[in-house]
Amino acid sequence: MSYTLRLSQDHDGRRLDRTIRSLWKWVTLGEIMRAIRKGEVRVNGTRVREVGEHVHAGDELCVPWPLKDDGRVIPHSSWGKIRVIHQGRNVLILDKPSGILVQPDEKGGDSVISRVWGAAGVKTAAAVHRLDRNTTGVLAVALHGDSLRALEELFKLRRVKKFYLALVLGQAPQEITIDAPLLKDSGNNTVTVSDEGQKAITKCTRLADDGKFSLVKLELLTGRTHQARVHMSHIKHPILGDRKYGDFRTNRALKTVSRPLLHAYELSFPEDIHDSLSEIAGKTFRADIPQDFRDFMAERGIDYA
Repeated sequence: MSYTLRLSQDHDGRRLDRTIRSLWKWVTLGEIMRAIRKGEVRVNGTRVREVGEHVHAGDELCVPWPLKDDGRVIPHSSWGKIRVIHQGRNVLILDKPSGILVQPDEKGGDSVISRVWGAAGVKTAAAVHRLDRNTTGVLAVALHGDSLRALEELFKLRRVKKFYLALVLGQAPQEITIDAPLLKDSGNNTVTVSDEGQKAITKCTRLADDGKFSLVKLELLTGRTHQARVHMSHIKHPILGDRKYGDFRTNRALKTVSRPLLHAYELSFPEDIHDSLSEIAGKTFRADIPQDFRDFMAERGIDYA
């Protein structure tokens, strides 16, 4: 796919690479350089292979990218792909795959954020909340300081609605609110229900089941470490594949389940928020149900559209 446009007076005399970057903000500088070197960029019908070439008002520019980003993916050889749900000037909403950390745990380590630094070319990008390494789904990333502070405030005040999907053991209650304080042991990276812990509330709704396993929707009203996993284990409906808080016998028997089947399904933002977040004000972002969820439900006849 390619896109052609006529340059305005705003671009008169500018370098080709800078002109492209100003119009296709979601395309990385590396991709722009490669496209120019490969002859995929044309000015007035002629291939241009010098990034420093100057363009002029009225020139016809043809590039190999659409004008808008529609669910574009950022490729990476070792960890699969990260789908971009939304990319604006100040905020990225990503669909995080399993098997990757949100933040690097060592210098130069692989993570969602280090890939954003490389692919989007924005070194100020930072994750606003956390998902465990093997949890999939919606992740909000601030690209600049103003949006980071504004998003952190929204999450702190619990004004962002967070919904998860999980496959759990047994027939979960139709609806239940789990109000159980959680205490974190940082040394062991474990969390337990304890009166000495921090307040934690999760709303759980059963969406479908086969009598032995259930698909549930979880609304996290607080944002504690491992909250969904510990709360579901606490009510005797542990998340399948969870080797830390789950049921050992069930996990051993389910040989095709290789991770905790927990998916951050939806993030909803309020209307009245800081100007730096206007691009996501009042919007809801969802990540498609991952394939391992679909495969598990299909094998057991758990029907949920």
